[in-house]
Amino acid sequence: MPRPLGELEDAVMTRVWQWNRPVTVREVLEDLQQERSIAYTTVMTVMDNLHQKGWVRREAEGRAYRYTAVSTRAAYSAALMNEAWSTSDNPAAALVAFFGMMSAEQREALRDAVRVVQHDDESGAEAVAGAVAEPSAAPEAEGDSDERPREPGR
Repeated sequence: MPRPLGELEDAVMTRVWQWNRPVTVREVLEDLQQERSIAYTTVMTVMDNLHQKGWVRREAEGRAYRYTAVSTRAAYSAALMNEAWSTSDNPAAALVAFFGMMSAEQREALRDAVRVVQHDDESGAEAVAGAVAEPSAAPEAEGDSDERPREPGR
């Protein structure tokens, strides 16, 4: 489970996620310098740390590296929310409190997300039901099954 990114790690990853392409230390440095005074070696160290932690992959390009995000910001946020929720001693109460903190727009986004997940669940259930109702047309060769024979009525 991911630990929350530090402030500078988050600033670097925000750029990597927003740009959604391989980036160099120099590119990130130049963008960060619009907000703060920061050294090239500091950004290089942060990006190397992010690589070591598995947040970015890198490919050599000459004497430098190009860094690419391993996952999305949405996946990172979801993992943090899941971690926080799963450590609660009362997950239902934690969800109610969390929903109470949400804006109307966030609650609408939540409703949309639940509809998507329910649709996916229904599609998955239909596929399972279809597979049970329509067994494979290809007969198994004798002895190829990993299952033990069942007793009738089971």
